[in-house]
Amino acid sequence: MSEAASSQTPVAHVALIASLAPLLHRWLPRQRWFAGKGRPVTGFSLVSATELLPADGPGAGLLHLLLRVRQQERSPSGAGRRPLPDDCYQLFLGVRQTLPPHLAPSLIGHLASGPLAGRTVYEGLYDPRLAQLLLERLRAPGALGPLRFDRFDGSPAVPGGLAPRPLDAEQSNSSLVYGDAYILKLFRRIHPGPNPDLELPLALARAGCGRAPVPVAWYEARAPEPYTLGVLQPFLRGSQDAWVLALKALAEGQAFTAEARALGRVTAEVHRALAEELPTVTLHRPQIEQLADGMYARLDAAAEAVPALTPYAPRLRTAFKAVAELGRRGRVWCAQRVHGDLHLGQILRGAQETAPGEGPLIARPAPPGPSGGGTAGGAGDDGHWSVIDFEGEPARPLTERRRPQPAVRDVAGMLRSFDYAARTHRPWNPDWAERCRSAYCEGYAEVGGADPRQETELLRAYETDKAVYEAVYEARHRPDWLPVPMAAIDRLAAALTP
Repeated sequence: MSEAASSQTPVAHVALIASLAPLLHRWLPRQRWFAGKGRPVTGFSLVSATELLPADGPGAGLLHLLLRVRQQERSPSGAGRRPLPDDCYQLFLGVRQTLPPHLAPSLIGHLASGPLAGRTVYEGLYDPRLAQLLLERLRAPGALGPLRFDRFDGSPAVPGGLAPRPLDAEQSNSSLVYGDAYILKLFRRIHPGPNPDLELPLALARAGCGRAPVPVAWYEARAPEPYTLGVLQPFLRGSQDAWVLALKALAEGQAFTAEARALGRVTAEVHRALAEELPTVTLHRPQIEQLADGMYARLDAAAEAVPALTPYAPRLRTAFKAVAELGRRGRVWCAQRVHGDLHLGQILRGAQETAPGEGPLIARPAPPGPSGGGTAGGAGDDGHWSVIDFEGEPARPLTERRRPQPAVRDVAGMLRSFDYAARTHRPWNPDWAERCRSAYCEGYAEVGGADPRQETELLRAYETDKAVYEAVYEARHRPDWLPVPMAAIDRLAAALTP
């Protein structure tokens, strides 16, 4: 193999995937970012294959794949299995004659046939030489086969030679840190269209909001469909996320209300900037009923996946019904672009970062809001809080994640996060969570102009929907955590009448 996939014949694609398939059947389901765990893999097909470094040379090669995966799941009736829509994944295959000992943990397998017969393939992101190659591609915008590398206008030049290291904490994506100055987020399960984790930080940068790291560079696939594949941003070294800070406060018996109030202000600043930069819409009865119908559908699907939800379902449905009823009575809501998966772990506190010899890598702060409740630049007790990970909930379709929604959805996510923190601490401290929830809403009102708790029915519906989502996520990925969202389900259901 010596050419990009855009010039390869279908026969070459078939031969390559046929040789890789036995190895991928074993390797892919074991990866933490693989979304189809527990469902049989029935086949693969290549969307594209691009040689970032020749794979047939004497040294290490790097092969970039966009791979469609076919799977099945057991039908709801329990009789047989039904096919699922294909998922598309981004893979980085290192290719060598022999694998050195330090790369042994990244082994995928040895190829006995096909265009790479006799070679060893492995997870290329763990090879420092290949990981550096990705950064070099991002430093020099341009096209390579179906891939396109771009940079943000006006961003500081990215220095070369930065040592890469992978982060192991993520589940749905992969990240490489370069020299503790930049972080490259690589989307694993990809969807056609702009990824919000690039789209929204760019919008905030254009609005002058200083609450998100500015994307420095990114790369996409332009054919056969547009995909956002990776985003390079400043790495906020030395920062701590609000989840860690909250758990520390709990462990030390300290209040977290001042921080919660600041987080509310930060959230409102981000919402205000997104509403200024991107289109907003008004939700009338049809859209509100559609919103409620989506919540109904997710609850029904969740009850199938997590039987423990079934007894609660009739009461939980009334939370969604209340929103639909308001729409039928003529109530409308403003909808805008939102974070989509906001929680304590998505907000970092720390000093603003700069690359050596360069200017700030965070957008210039916006002026103080008309309410006087804190500035985007981190003056006063707000500190240097930065919002990250605008991708939204990865399990939900990209079209849904990019859809304008009421801002209270993000508020509901943060309120659930305070409850999560309190529930993970022993003994459980419900008063701590309630004080944080109140302070957060008060801080939001200082900048946003209205307390989110005034939207009683909508906020309750979004909290319920979020808890249902959490139950499914925990059941699939972290069963030991399932009691945390189930406790919220029990609390929310107790306040509702079927």
